[in-house]
This record gives sequence, C-alpha cells and structure tokens, in this order.
Amino acid sequence: MVYISGGTFMMGSPNDEEGVNYQQSHQHQVTVPTFYAGKYPITQAQWQAVMGNHPSRFQGEKRPVENVSWDDAVEFCGKLSLQTGKKYRLLSEAEWEYACRAGTTTPFHFGETITPELVNYKGYGRYANAPTGLSREQTTDVGSFPPNAFGLCDMHGNVLEWCSDTWHEDWNGAPTDGSSWETGRRDVRVLRGGSWFDTALTCRSAYRVRVCVGHRFQLIGFRVALVFA
Repeated sequence: MVYISGGTFMMGSPNDEEGVNYQQSHQHQVTVPTFYAGKYPITQAQWQAVMGNHPSRFQGEKRPVENVSWDDAVEFCGKLSLQTGKKYRLLSEAEWEYACRAGTTTPFHFGETITPELVNYKGYGRYANAPTGLSREQTTDVGSFPPNAFGLCDMHGNVLEWCSDTWHEDWNGAPTDGSSWETGRRDVRVLRGGSWFDTALTCRSAYRVRVCVGHRFQLIGFRVALVFA
C-alpha cells in the first residue's frame, strides 16, 4: 500500500483534450482526503491467498487478477478486511483519478501521450503524435512499467479497474469531497484506467466506462484502498 497525501485537484478532462466526451468533460474541483492505495492492481497470488481460486484467463502469480466482477471485488475487500483486521475497500472514482494523475493535468500521468514501452495497451491505437508499437494482447506482471509520481504502477493499461461509484453519464451533482457517489443505479459501476485490450485514448487519466456489477471480463481487475486511521 502507498500513502497518498490528500489534496485538491480538477477532476475530468478539459474540453480541448483529444478524445474527450461529455462523460469526462464536466471538470470540477474535488478535495480528496488522505488514504492508502495499492501500489499495483490485486495480483493472482493475492487473490488466491484470500479467495482460494483462480478466475484469470492469463495465468501468472504476479499478473493482475482478471475476470472478476464488481461483486467479486467487493467480496475480496470484505474477506481481506476480516483476515487482517484492517478496512480495505475499492477506490472511489475521485480517489482513483487523483491517485492516477499524481499532481499532473495532462491526458496521462506520463505527459501528453504514452507508448507501449510505458504502458500495456494496443500499441497500434496511438494517441496524439506517439509512434505505434507492440500490442501484447494479454496482461503483464504488475510493476513491469514505470510508476507515477505517487509510486503507483499500472494506472494506465494492463487491466481496467473497478471503482466503488455507481455510474452517472456525467459529473453534474457528483460529490466534491472524494467520496463514492452512491445514488442512482446500484447495478452499474465505474471502471477506470484502460487495459491491454484498449487503445491509448481509452487509457487516459479521465477516461471512464461502465459495466454491470455481475459481469466478468478478461480485461477487468481492481486495486484496493486502505481506510486511513
């Protein structure tokens, strides 16, 4: 777990960012309290230790667990909390973006674009003026690519990450205190970060997508937060 000092940031994409749509463009100021975030997405070894099974398609102890639903991820957090006596949970959407940006305002925490040497994504789907490159077509071991300024790895690409929030089409009325948005449809939740299956455009810091809580895909995983005490 990595200590993430709280702070205030602008959540969402500016209107002139390449690839922005209305679901990301309602920029708003959010103040996020201090918390701890997983340095990596939950690995298959960690999942096995807590849940006792192997749901992933791309096998490897150090690879991120995938093929897990939002319900599965919440169950993992509950079991991990019981085993450790500490309170683990999913990151809120605001916490996730704050942690991903790590003080940056560019489309990616690396800067204006990314390359396959920095992120596991479909390398032919370039962003801005970046060159095309390798498409690995599977997950990679966590920590295979450089971390952001907070020390977090794989915030762009590898696997999409479940957040705790219910889905809304935009951020009108969203909480500004970093908490999870829990009104609306509780059966559809937010995913962040892009994956090995996605192009660079969908790996941006502000990009967001929705999936029903019971669905499992080989491009979806998660990381956990630890309640600060």
